[in-house]
Amino acid sequence: MPTAKVVTKKSTKTAKKPIPKTAKKITLDDVWASIHEISKAHKETEAALKENQKMVGEVQKAHKETEAALKETQRIVGGLGISHNETEKAMKETQRIVGDLGNKFGDEAEYTMIPGLPEKFKHFGFDFGAISRNRKINNDKYDIHAEIDAFLENGTQAMAVEVKAKLQTGDVDDHIKRMEKIRKHADIVGDKRELFGALAATVVQDKPRDYALEKGFYVIEPSGEDVKITKPGSDLKVW
Repeated sequence: MPTAKVVTKKSTKTAKKPIPKTAKKITLDDVWASIHEISKAHKETEAALKENQKMVGEVQKAHKETEAALKETQRIVGGLGISHNETEKAMKETQRIVGDLGNKFGDEAEYTMIPGLPEKFKHFGFDFGAISRNRKINNDKYDIHAEIDAFLENGTQAMAVEVKAKLQTGDVDDHIKRMEKIRKHADIVGDKRELFGALAATVVQDKPRDYALEKGFYVIEPSGEDVKITKPGSDLKVW
């Protein structure tokens, strides 16, 4: 008896190609939601700056009152014949209280001026993806110690920002020394990124501003209800 042949039928069906996913369309509602968030953030920044400006006036008033009180104390002390040690102790306590006020005001300046810096610096060609506050460098082996109020960074660049209540020329010199320490430490650990510097303050007078720009620093200061950044121009320093 002949053996029957088994015929295998080939499938004529073609494999289905995956349907590419289409990108989510941005709707008008999405746009309005983004505008609402930006507007909300702007209003919060305005409120913080107004509070900051109020504190500036309070600190300046307190400083003037303290100076007047110190002069009056010295006058009274001279008339009463109080000992030099007692006078010195009283003056140190007064200076401590004033210093605490200044530190508190400096903290408020950091709180209001630092958060929006990455976005602000985009106008100067920077794209900082990360920001950290109160970064510390403690390298005992090479005796390198520094504290950075705000450190903005990406893969190729970094910027160290020092924040003050009122900018002084001495603050500029101190930041130069700080930048040198940061650069030295970065080289030791193999960090070859470009390093820039900036000084931020709620009160900035012409002389310290010009001096900071001359030394290659960006200067950050309030301008009305916003924050203004001034570029040092051709003197921009890269550490």
